Amino acid sequence: MNRKIGITTTIPVEVVYAADLVPVDLNNIFITHENPHGLLEDAELAGYPRNLCAWIKGIYTTVVKNDDINKVIAVTQGDCSNTHALMETLQLEGVEIIPFAYPFDRDQDMLGLQIDKLTLALGADREKVKEWKMKLDQVRERVWRIDELSWKTNKVSGFDNHLWQVCCSDFNGEPDKFSQEAEEFIARLEKAPDIDAPVRLGYIGVPPIMTDLYQYLESKGARVVFNEVQRQFTMPFDTDNIVKQYSMYTYPYDIFWRLEDISREIEKRNIHGIIHYAQSFCYRQIQDLIIRRKVNVPVLTIEGDRPLHLDARTKMRIDSFVEMLK
Repeated sequence: MNRKIGITTTIPVEVVYAADLVPVDLNNIFITHENPHGLLEDAELAGYPRNLCAWIKGIYTTVVKNDDINKVIAVTQGDCSNTHALMETLQLEGVEIIPFAYPFDRDQDMLGLQIDKLTLALGADREKVKEWKMKLDQVRERVWRIDELSWKTNKVSGFDNHLWQVCCSDFNGEPDKFSQEAEEFIARLEKAPDIDAPVRLGYIGVPPIMTDLYQYLESKGARVVFNEVQRQFTMPFDTDNIVKQYSMYTYPYDIFWRLEDISREIEKRNIHGIIHYAQSFCYRQIQDLIIRRKVNVPVLTIEGDRPLHLDARTKMRIDSFVEMLK
């Protein structure tokens, strides 16, 4: 029996594990592929337009070329507005689609109904869902510790902070192994040298498609001590109620709910400036005008299209931004 099931973004993963299935974050599989550019080209050859979000195209080809994934949980509200068309093109290829929607107004009754529908669709047991929430929260605690060390010490790089948190969408399909690796990473930090990057940055927006952003920032003396959306993937909330947990999760909801979290972390982590990442052809680019009016530290907005190194123009803008903050 094939136990793998794709997910287009973070969903109540406790339900998937309770159904004895293995979640696979399709974004992570795409971006870590040995040839992500080839996946984009294949999607465009299949008919996807060039002026469309690369993540959507990457997910499409990742699923089509992966024989182990014939079911996908697609978030129809609270993520990318192009997911509907992605679902339809995957259905055309014979992939079974299971929809999941985050209610725009964070209504817990509606969210509870969606979680119940997902539980029924996957054949999971509600008691097992509760058990998996407790188990995964223990794994998440280790990643919360890595995040805490990111801003309380100079031991954790911005990339490591990003990577550990972004993987909490599916725990790499092996929560026990992931937990052990996180514990070992924390233990190694005691002997790790300090990172010499005095400028403290926050990163907001979806995870970057560029492959060297964090490393370049640190080479210029700036370190990301807060990854907004990635941190949300870890569900950093003190609650034993799964519905409340996913109603507090900020990413699927309005920008003002996200900004409350961002503002708190800017103050708590003593952040000097913000990098706002906007994916090319994404509706979330419009939110930049709100962010600039509401965030009370300097903001640099950068845009990415395909999985490439930073271009010369973006490097120059980063250089100027970091020097200004210094």
